[in-house]
Amino acid sequence: MRGYWFVIIAVACGPSGKSSEIPKSNKPLTPQEIVKRSSLAIVRVEAQGPDGEQFGTGFIVDKSGIVATNFHVIAGTSDIKIKLNDGTHYPVLNVLNVDPMRDLVIVKFKPDRDMPTLRLGDSSKVSTGEKIVAIGNPLGVFENTVSEGLISSIREVCSTKDVSENNPSCPGELTLLQISAPISQGSSGGPLFNVVGEVVGVTTAIIAQGQLINFAMPANYLKPLLLKQEPITLEDFAKATKKDGGGGGGGKLDRAPYAKDGFAVAVYDGCKADQIADVVKSIEDAIEIGAPLYNRGDIEACYRIYEGVARKVEQSGACKGVRGVFGDVLLKVEPMADFKGKAWAMRDTFDGLLIAAKKWASNKPTKK
Repeated sequence: MRGYWFVIIAVACGPSGKSSEIPKSNKPLTPQEIVKRSSLAIVRVEAQGPDGEQFGTGFIVDKSGIVATNFHVIAGTSDIKIKLNDGTHYPVLNVLNVDPMRDLVIVKFKPDRDMPTLRLGDSSKVSTGEKIVAIGNPLGVFENTVSEGLISSIREVCSTKDVSENNPSCPGELTLLQISAPISQGSSGGPLFNVVGEVVGVTTAIIAQGQLINFAMPANYLKPLLLKQEPITLEDFAKATKKDGGGGGGGKLDRAPYAKDGFAVAVYDGCKADQIADVVKSIEDAIEIGAPLYNRGDIEACYRIYEGVARKVEQSGACKGVRGVFGDVLLKVEPMADFKGKAWAMRDTFDGLLIAAKKWASNKPTKK
């Protein structure tokens, strides 16, 4: 997967005409209206992988049969089918472009007619608190189930500053939309609509620390993938994106002692309460995003998220002891060739710091 960590492939080959595009509404729509006008352009994606069937949701973005979905839905597979609203199945012919960092992929099938397509909105204009509607196929059942909610937060994981400063863990800008609309297994890759029926995101459901966290990738990340295409055969795609089986024999890793018992509270000596809170929030955000990536086989992606937080705190954090801890773990993982080992080394450090923060908080005198 390493070669596909961040791919925007450049050739002059854009999508075909958009005469079948469902237009933007000139007034706010109800969820029922959005489903009615969009359902024919929403598909089920079925992929047969080495561990059985993988499935998700996708949506048609070009009338010639171009579908957008989540990268993880089809990663490591070469037998992929698209199921339309009327139950018709079509084999996917090739992969047109991939962006694993943002969990996006576009694929091509050949329909026997022009297909209705969904309009991509400008996701940069989305704001916290905005109403949204998500449509998907929970548990792989073709239902076009609708859920409505809000944009809960907009999370900048890798900023343009990180990219301009050549932060090695940020090969590209990355922003995530956290949403309150529930996204179940099988609905990953579905469209996230604004109130006028434009797609502003691609949904994905992840599990973090036992809780379901719902995210969407901003739709603007799809646009360069559509404009610049280079078909990849399904066989080459499967080989290049084969999931990491764990490396090193796949045995259980021995975790560092501090992952269970925590670092000494002294690691936070000289830190103010708000500075410790910032460290804890940075770590919890990294785990919330990275752990689900690891669990679904995107080991390198998980490590890159962890590494980015570690480098940011090590370079600019206010707590000297914490900077030292992250500096040590970054040196430790540098010679490692196995991303599984790298990711766990980072996670051990995260857990050790979180436990130490709890100890610090419990030892702090309370004001009377």
